[in-house]
Amino acid sequence: MKKLLIAMVVLAGLVYLLFSTFFVDVQINKYADKSIVLKQQAIQNGWVPSILPESAFEIVETHDIDKNTLLGSFKYKEQDEKPFIENLSALNDEKNTLVWKNFLFRIDTKKNIVKFRNKP
Repeated sequence: MKKLLIAMVVLAGLVYLLFSTFFVDVQINKYADKSIVLKQQAIQNGWVPSILPESAFEIVETHDIDKNTLLGSFKYKEQDEKPFIENLSALNDEKNTLVWKNFLFRIDTKKNIVKFRNKP
């Protein structure tokens, strides 16, 4: 009886491992510009921050529903840099992370690229 119980627990563990490894719920989306983001309702779904600049392009977001994680990036035109950054607050870390609502941002002002993620 004890061996049967151990075998059942091991089998349940293996089934869980199999499903969590091979059936992950990760989705990667790419959008040419903000108009496509709006059309696909990515902002309403919480996958892209609504603070997205009008000139944003080459927008990519990856979300994992199981782990509730979100990573993304976009490029922008320089005219939108100042208004975008003015809406963000410094997080006071060594990596110059900026925050807005439940999103964290890192901005490369030389390449006009923003990387974002949701707060842990």
